[in-house]
Amino acid sequence: MSIKAYRPITPAQRQKTTQDFDQITTKKPLRSLTKSKKQMAGKNNQGRITVRHRGGGVKRHYRIVTYSLPQNGKYTIREIEYDPNRSARIARVQDQNGVYYYVIADNNMHQGMTFETGKEAAVETSNRMPIRNIPVGTFIYAIELTPGRGAQMVRSAGTSAQLMAKEDNYATLKMPSGEMRKVLIDCEASIGTVGNEQHQNIKIGAAGRRRRKGIRPTVRGVVMNATDHPHGGGDGGRHGTGKAPRTPWGQLTLGYRTRHNKKTNKMIVRSRHEGKRK
Repeated sequence: MSIKAYRPITPAQRQKTTQDFDQITTKKPLRSLTKSKKQMAGKNNQGRITVRHRGGGVKRHYRIVTYSLPQNGKYTIREIEYDPNRSARIARVQDQNGVYYYVIADNNMHQGMTFETGKEAAVETSNRMPIRNIPVGTFIYAIELTPGRGAQMVRSAGTSAQLMAKEDNYATLKMPSGEMRKVLIDCEASIGTVGNEQHQNIKIGAAGRRRRKGIRPTVRGVVMNATDHPHGGGDGGRHGTGKAPRTPWGQLTLGYRTRHNKKTNKMIVRSRHEGKRK
């Protein structure tokens, strides 16, 4: 994938960039693998806003992606498709029985290519197998946290984890964030790197483009009144927070620890914050 720039005939287009769609082979998704997706605009079932700055945007259908393909299968890639619900591309694959699935596409997948799953699969890019069978040092993606539950980690565009070690029933992975984490050696993973790696380098460039994605404008706290935000108020001079950054509800942010899942702390060998600490 490469980044495409616009001719600067307007101020917005001078900054705007987009992705090319050369890898995409079809514009129409498989109807049996799509379902309707309701826009909740960041509100819960009581109508209260639980996620701010959401609403509007173009209508989208959800693609039913399979994160745990049947074992010992051989799959042929029929199409590479755009998915409006994720940063990565998806591949429409067909098994030996003619059944179609959607899977996350890596940067090696192309139309007509085949790959395998299961314990007997060869150690080759795009093949999916238990981590037990993958050599140390290999880059992997779509990793399970619990055997049989399906891929839960390393699914976004351009990401991959590296298998650093295998010891007893656990494998140590270096995650895209820099975290060193243990997972059970029987968890499955796919070999390779998720495609569409230039996704993070795209410049939105125009406010309307963000609105079409369903993202509403964000107002800074320092320009609000004191009644509306902890950063608000002042005498009309140069605005500054004057204290540690906070959310609109007074909760500390930017450095405040929000992780409370103590059950899985034992699986983290090295935190992603270790390199930042002095």
